[in-house]
Amino acid sequence: MAHTRTVFLVLALVGAVGPLYFMFGHMQANGFSLGGLFTAWGANMATRGLMLNMLLSNLVLTVWALIEAPARRDYLPLVAIPVAFYVGLSSGLPLYLYLRARPLN
Repeated sequence: MAHTRTVFLVLALVGAVGPLYFMFGHMQANGFSLGGLFTAWGANMATRGLMLNMLLSNLVLTVWALIEAPARRDYLPLVAIPVAFYVGLSSGLPLYLYLRARPLN
């Protein structure tokens, strides 16, 4: 399980660095504007489809984590929810799996 957790942690870090690189590049080129960011996300049908996909996938992770946390009495993996919404599912999901795979006392 230790190797699996290492893989999840590496994937969470890569899943954060990749999207943030492009987000910061966009902000550097266009200025920091949430309105501009939302406009870019809705620029065409393809980007709207990707955004809807990400939002629904984040919702699935959130529902799963909120149902599972009380059942396992393990609330630490819930920190992955804001990571998934603010950084990206590519970071939040492996972070959730990394935290969930740790041994419980």
